[in-house]
Amino acid sequence: MAALPVAAQAQNAEAQAEAQAQAQAPASPYDIPREVVMFEQQDPNVRSATAKVNGAVITGTDVNHRVALLLAASERTELAPEEMQQVRMQVLRNLIDETLQIQAAAAQEMAVSKQEVEQRYLGLAQQNFPQDPKQMDQYLASVGSSAPALKRQIEGELAWSNLLRRNVVPFINVSSDEVNETIERLKTSRGQYEYRIAEIYLSATPETAAAVQQNAGSIMEQIREGGSFQAYARQFSESTTAAVGGDLGFVRLATLPTEMAEVAQEIDVGQIVGPVAIPGGFVIMLLLDKRQVLTADPRDATLSLKQIAITFPEGISQDQANARVGEFAQAISTIRGCGDANRVADSVGASVVDNNSMTVRDLPEQLQSAMMQLQVGQATPPFGSLDDGVRVLVLCGRDDAQTADEPDFDQIMGRIEEERISKRAQRFLRDLRNDAIIEYN
Repeated sequence: MAALPVAAQAQNAEAQAEAQAQAQAPASPYDIPREVVMFEQQDPNVRSATAKVNGAVITGTDVNHRVALLLAASERTELAPEEMQQVRMQVLRNLIDETLQIQAAAAQEMAVSKQEVEQRYLGLAQQNFPQDPKQMDQYLASVGSSAPALKRQIEGELAWSNLLRRNVVPFINVSSDEVNETIERLKTSRGQYEYRIAEIYLSATPETAAAVQQNAGSIMEQIREGGSFQAYARQFSESTTAAVGGDLGFVRLATLPTEMAEVAQEIDVGQIVGPVAIPGGFVIMLLLDKRQVLTADPRDATLSLKQIAITFPEGISQDQANARVGEFAQAISTIRGCGDANRVADSVGASVVDNNSMTVRDLPEQLQSAMMQLQVGQATPPFGSLDDGVRVLVLCGRDDAQTADEPDFDQIMGRIEEERISKRAQRFLRDLRNDAIIEYN
């Protein structure tokens, strides 16, 4: 064999020395070699939807039905292939967590009874189909889901609630001193803003942060394209607020993680933002409302209203509808107070509905500013659509909020307890995952 040139020998010696130094260098903190060879290349984003959780099987059909349930709640019919893959992966993770919760409840002799599930399901059916609750089964089948899929989700929610009541809630302690201190801070913050925020929280570790952030971004895009924030929160959020669509209620910035507080100050009511990195994971935020602490809000005024509405027969042309709306608007302009509303309605074949307990805050945001500018006896401009009909609201009375309610001791205590329960619940679920045996097919 021919001798190596001097330069090549030097380079070879340097390479051997470097390799020896790397071999002697300490590995990562987790004792993972610095250089690894993959024996099997796998795409972590491509995985069969079927899994076993401590022996319990989650089928592809389970995932399909739950995805269909989510899309129906969001009033969406389809997603782009990349988005659908992200949704299916998240739904599978949720089904795994749900299975762990049901199994843990059963192991502690707290299994949810079939009667409890059926009762909750019937309540939802009556809420959505008050005339015929049996239509719920048909509706779920029509959107590609099923009654068993929704009942399984209900069972998971009830099981988790039972587990938290036994294993978390009894160990949450909030002292009177803590509540009183919070009340004093509220009083000193009088006039400052507090924010009603809805959240979708996804936990992450340093190792999973990139994947979780990507998933959160996908959820964010789907909501921006018309998905229901509340539906995605119920399905994906890992916070205890998931059961109420992610609604945190009114909170002060000081009670939020710094990252969330900074964002809340910059966004407008109705705006969604995220994913925002916070300690322990990422959060998608929706600002539902804001108000001043312990200060009377004009939107808390109680209204007495008359709603006058017209509808359109099927098949009416746009020109005919426009003419009908013009006639309606002309008649409304002649109203001389609420006592005149029925006469005007009769003259154009409209219906009248009374409401004596609505607040300005209860109205759609577009109507709130218009309503606050009305005098008693005046009506809003006509609003509506060809499908829903056109209507106006006549202001018959307004009881303005004179003073803001003082902080309620029990409400403050409940809020602090909920925050602590949420943190303990996240740790509880993490422990269930760590102890689980999960197989993917």
